[in-house]
Amino acid sequence: MQVSSQTVTVVALLADPDAPTEIARRVARTLSARLADRSGHERRFDVEVVSEPFTSGREDPPTLMRRIMDRSSAENWDVVVALTDLPLHAHGRKLAVDLNHEHGLALLSLPSLGGLRLLTRARRAVEDAVLGLMRGPQNPGADAASRSQPILEPSAPGSAPARPGQTGEKESDDVRYVAEGPRGYLRVLAGMVRANRPWRLVPGLSKALAAALATGAVATVNSTVWNLAAYLGTPRLVIAAVGSVAIMIGWLIVDAELWHRSAESSPEARQRARLYNASTVATLGIGVIVCYVGLMLINWVWALFILNEQVFASMTRTPLHADEYFTLAWFVASVATVGGALGSGLESDEAIRAAAYSKREQERRRRLQGDDDA
Repeated sequence: MQVSSQTVTVVALLADPDAPTEIARRVARTLSARLADRSGHERRFDVEVVSEPFTSGREDPPTLMRRIMDRSSAENWDVVVALTDLPLHAHGRKLAVDLNHEHGLALLSLPSLGGLRLLTRARRAVEDAVLGLMRGPQNPGADAASRSQPILEPSAPGSAPARPGQTGEKESDDVRYVAEGPRGYLRVLAGMVRANRPWRLVPGLSKALAAALATGAVATVNSTVWNLAAYLGTPRLVIAAVGSVAIMIGWLIVDAELWHRSAESSPEARQRARLYNASTVATLGIGVIVCYVGLMLINWVWALFILNEQVFASMTRTPLHADEYFTLAWFVASVATVGGALGSGLESDEAIRAAAYSKREQERRRRLQGDDDA
């Protein structure tokens, strides 16, 4: 690594557009002071944030590292930390951080940090990457315990966002940290879902929600629905809720062609496809559940306003108490969600994709769709 002989170290945060750039800018606000504190105030740090799609068109870490190296060679940067919301893989393993000590480069995959306390974990990961690159590669004969320390320190005691691992690469100066095992898979999946921001699915399905609200309003005043709700037990209500949510998710995936099929047959490509599809289902699941709860609350308020106790009791032979209001609102929400699934067919595919995916994921899917059409 080319370390400046002066007391000033220029640190560049090279970030993909959208969420990575936002995180990089927030990290940069305090990075100089925090690096100075952790390095013993022996050096001053100047931090720059550069937003550009350096991952455009490629997902393999070696190519991305070469792009970062080319970009760095054109600037007066001592250390470069690149941030992306792509889930990266190396030799079938989920990559968290890729370090190149010779050139002072680091590639950080934000999904490997998980879905909670992302800013805190990203800030610590960037700091550790910068300081680790400045220290240079560890001596191969160093103590095994010191070499096993992960660069991504946990935000909570007793947990580690990533573990170091060897990837079999020939570049001996590169050090990689990978997220391994079921916990690593779940952490990356949670990070991908967070990047997709599933809560945006609610306004993105405006026509489907309008159909669901209309279905719920009609069902709430239907005496047949009253009788069904009055005599359905909790297990059947749970089955109806789960089934309606599953129907909505399945319909969105099929209608908007959200299921990812890899054109490659390699194990790594299949693993990547499973991860993308799992993030799709989780993203849609969270968004649909939020819609479901909202429908349930709206139906409950509508029932409180419109239902008459005497009429309800005469039709169902059951007094209209708080439990009956809740049960009716719950059942009607399931019925309305199925109606919303049909209404989602009125949404454009682009509108659903925009609501369900991050900007980076939208670009990736448009590129894949273009390759299929070519």
